[in-house]
Amino acid sequence: MAADNRHGAMFRVVVPHQHSRVTYAELFYDLVFVFAVTQISHALLHHFTPVGAVEVTLLFLAVWWVWVFTAWVTNWLNPELTPVRILLFLMMLGGLVLSTSIPKAFEDRGLWFAIAYAVMQVGRTAFWLVSTPHHWTAVRHNAIRILAWLSTSAVFWILGGLAEGETRLWLWIIALVIEYVSPAARFWVPGLGPSSLEAWAVEGGHMAERCALFIIIALGEAIVVNGATFAELSWTTENILAFVSALVGSIAMWWIYFHKGAEAGSEVISKSVESGKLARLAYTYLHMPIVAGVILTAVSDELVLKHPGGHSDPKTIVSAIGGPLLFLVGTILFKLSIRGFLQLSHIAGIVALLVLSWFASELSPLWLSIVTTAILIVVAAWESVSFGSASESHSEATSA
Repeated sequence: MAADNRHGAMFRVVVPHQHSRVTYAELFYDLVFVFAVTQISHALLHHFTPVGAVEVTLLFLAVWWVWVFTAWVTNWLNPELTPVRILLFLMMLGGLVLSTSIPKAFEDRGLWFAIAYAVMQVGRTAFWLVSTPHHWTAVRHNAIRILAWLSTSAVFWILGGLAEGETRLWLWIIALVIEYVSPAARFWVPGLGPSSLEAWAVEGGHMAERCALFIIIALGEAIVVNGATFAELSWTTENILAFVSALVGSIAMWWIYFHKGAEAGSEVISKSVESGKLARLAYTYLHMPIVAGVILTAVSDELVLKHPGGHSDPKTIVSAIGGPLLFLVGTILFKLSIRGFLQLSHIAGIVALLVLSWFASELSPLWLSIVTTAILIVVAAWESVSFGSASESHSEATSA
């Protein structure tokens, strides 16, 4: 019984409608993923071909998945305790191996990438299982289910690391499909069946804050890379305008996500009776295109900074329009999941970007950047004004 109490103490005590703050250990752990995001954007920048885009997308999906699965586990475990902190520090080591392997993951460091990823996923889940008291049957069964799925995918990760070329790519795609399908299948395994939605209850405010911080990581990485690139250039009028456009674009993205969406999401999931179901959809899946959009925009910013003049080439067009487009698609779906309706401002921004793609080749990279930034500003301002008016109307109705 004493052992059960000791293990049970590793879990957070969830108090309804109270927010569990993100711990310093979790923030420290996230630093590894600043490096991982940088590695992903640089990998795409240097391998911007159809095959290269598929490979980098796969690597991004793997990085996101290992991070978000850890966010789920630390939502249940208590990172203020030494054993959980040690787990996070070991995960940091694995994350550094994973991140440093990204540029050559499809060359001579594929096995290193695969081992680091598999050990992080399987090891963290095994720790969660061992930490769970035996009488917490539902939680233990959940851990067993997840461990079974991740162990199965780990086989394909390792086999892919041992293989080469196209075979590696296909084996890793199989591994990712297994992992991404698993939450939607509620981690069904023979004998135990699927997990119940009640077993996936989370502390909503904590989950919302964790994912919002990953958006900050992606935006921060973009600003750091843009600053480093700009510092090495001669400060011409074109370069200065490109730098300002990139910074303002990042600010607009921040505004679109954080001014209304992040707070609303945190409030809704904190009060939801199906917090696990909402967290699975809104934060586990729908945040992927948001983060991917920020990363792709960062690639565009660097391309524009280095070559602001002339006509835009396909690489610049795809990144300059595709980044904001992915971001807006992700945010509109995220806000739909928490508000129940589509944001008209976001629809207008998506349509404007699609229209822009028809004549983007006629614009210089600098002007393309300026126009996409202007579209993001309009979306941010439109949403702020519309929700500001709605809030005032609600206040007046309440006071009356």
